[in-house]
Amino acid sequence: MASDTNVVERTGMERRAWQAAATVTDPEIPVLTIADLGVLRDVHVDEASGAVTADITPTYSGCPAMNMIAVSVDVALRNAGFKDVKVNTVLSPAWTTDWLTEEGREKLKTYGIAPPSGQTGRHALFGQDEVQCPHCGSEETERLAEFGSTACKALWRCTACGEPFDYFKCH
Repeated sequence: MASDTNVVERTGMERRAWQAAATVTDPEIPVLTIADLGVLRDVHVDEASGAVTADITPTYSGCPAMNMIAVSVDVALRNAGFKDVKVNTVLSPAWTTDWLTEEGREKLKTYGIAPPSGQTGRHALFGQDEVQCPHCGSEETERLAEFGSTACKALWRCTACGEPFDYFKCH
């Protein structure tokens, strides 16, 4: 499970709610939790009423997985014993690949998806990323298509080992 950087500042109920919401996996990349992705932005618990509010941010505007993620967060929180649950989609600030945890990057690589290289910036807009093959580690790679299996990934191929792979695009 990914760690919450604010966990020491959270109450016991907030910590429990965060941990429950953080177990939700991305329906498009099931090896990643929404905490690994940085999609889970915050969880608040009203101590008096026990009401929980979870904030999530899509990786892309119009991401088709967000409805399923919101429902899954709601279910996870209710299964953890919270009765009054609200899940908000927060668009600002916009999600960035900088929010991926190191654990999330490693999970992507192990799963066969090249994690974003470097930090976001102008180079990301022009596809100037140097992409390492998640299979053999070579940087002798080429982009085949701007979009892979989902809008947040591009299709690449390693010219060293010949394997195609998805690359989680920087943005």
